[in-house]
This record gives sequence, C-alpha cells and structure tokens, in this order.
Amino acid sequence: MNEYTAVHTVSSVMEARETINELMRSGYSLENIFVLTHDKDRTEHVAKSTNAETIGTSEEGVLTTIANWFRSTGDELRAKMRALGVSRERAEFLESEMDQGRIVILAWRGGREYHGEEFDDTIRYYPPYSPSLRR
Repeated sequence: MNEYTAVHTVSSVMEARETINELMRSGYSLENIFVLTHDKDRTEHVAKSTNAETIGTSEEGVLTTIANWFRSTGDELRAKMRALGVSRERAEFLESEMDQGRIVILAWRGGREYHGEEFDDTIRYYPPYSPSLRR
C-alpha cells in the first residue's frame, strides 16, 4: 500500500493515460486508480481508455451510493471524492476544475472510507492545490 493518496488534474485522455502509467510505476495498483469527469459518459470513456476505475459502491460506501441517486452531478462528484478522503474545500475546487473540462485522477492509498467532516490530510495534489487558484 502507498503512503498517501495522490490526486491529479489533467486536460486530456492522453495526459490521463500518461499520469496513470506513472502512478502504476510508482506502486499504485490499477484497482485503486480512479478517474472522474463532470459527465458520466465521459468518465466511462476515460476509464475504458486508460484501464482505470470509476468510484463505485465498494469505495464510497452503500449510504453514499444511495444518497447519490438523489444528488445533483456536482454534489455526487464531491461526495465520491469526500468518501475517499478529499476535504470539502478541495472537493469543491476539484469539482470546479471538472466544470472546466478537466479530468481528476485519484490514486487512493485505500484502506478506509471517510464520513462527515473527516478527511485525509496526507493527500498530495498535482498540480499543488491552492485556494488562490479558485476561479
């Protein structure tokens, strides 16, 4: 298991493929590398094109999955990231990046799902996250 979760934002499927290959070379299991976009069909396309995973019930938990049936797309995406340890503020920022067409790649160190206001403070963001980057 890796020491930390890594979250990357990229602009294209080609960049996603390169990033995922790099993550695998650094020790992440393909089963723990997830892709997210603002559109479910695009997420499926990126996942198939890169052999990555999509965040499902086993990662986000049954309650989050059920709640996502009633959420807007943005709320659902933030909930998926929050379940894997992304803080509320950073999930909002990443969702806004997806609004702009970016692809989020989450290489999860695994081991636990997060609830409520809990988050993983060891996550590393690429490019580095900064609240000043907000649009």
